Amino acid sequence: MAWKAKGKYLRVGFQNWNIFVQDFGNTDALAMDTLLILHGFPESSYSFHAVIPGLQKYFKRIVLFDFIGFGWSDKPETNFSYSLMEQTDIALGVWDQLGVDGGHLVAHDMGNSVATELAARHVQGLLPKSLNEKILSYTLTNGSIFLKLARLRITQKLLLSRWGSKLKWIVSYTLFKHQIRSAHGNKGLHENEIQSLWEGCCLQDGHLKNHLTIKYIKDRRRFEQSRWLPALTQLKVPVHFCWGADDAVARIQIPEFVKAHYCPQAKLSVMPNVGHFCQLDAPELWVETLLGFYKNERF
Repeated sequence: MAWKAKGKYLRVGFQNWNIFVQDFGNTDALAMDTLLILHGFPESSYSFHAVIPGLQKYFKRIVLFDFIGFGWSDKPETNFSYSLMEQTDIALGVWDQLGVDGGHLVAHDMGNSVATELAARHVQGLLPKSLNEKILSYTLTNGSIFLKLARLRITQKLLLSRWGSKLKWIVSYTLFKHQIRSAHGNKGLHENEIQSLWEGCCLQDGHLKNHLTIKYIKDRRRFEQSRWLPALTQLKVPVHFCWGADDAVARIQIPEFVKAHYCPQAKLSVMPNVGHFCQLDAPELWVETLLGFYKNERF
């Protein structure tokens, strides 16, 4: 695949995990000209392939990578907990090796939870010094950042149960496609994009390890109220919710509620007729909406 050919591997973490990285543009770009992207579940950095050209019209550097358990990065069955805390450490390790000292943060789905853990460390002054000073904004897109309002699919619930590991014996492309379409919320997602998601999931038998990678939702339940939502309230930099309105899992009520009750200073941009996998469903509208935020904020 052409996407893989453009990337590279870094060795990150105490186990020297192989992490697949994409680093587009000028590595000497200033923080204000740098975009840091965190992908979701069950995705990879490839989910953003269609929006990179549009984003490059505004940003001089764009950095993406595959979390452990996703895409072309390692997918261990042992020695990694798949907690959001460890995934956050992986993000920081990648950025450190690439010499990233700041930028604008964009996250999707599971990546939102990593972003809110970064926010928690940010408000506590626990990020590396340059990131404490130079993470300039947080944009969260279509993810269950308030779980009580999310409508998890039956497969997600089963994967989180004690029977989750048994589901690997019934995993198939047909089932995967059904769940992706069900979560997406409309019929706008092309078959070839779903096929690409599936192929990335299957690398290193990742489709047999979804009961591990989905553990992030347990961290969401544990830390959402005590740590992550309060962090959004306390951030001193702009917060942006960029949402596809048709999402059937992370419904539009989620950013509306979080903005009303936790983060009134946030900007909410709603994309009508766009589903959960917004950057794949409507890449041009997604880029336009995202860049509208940065231009209006006048960073």
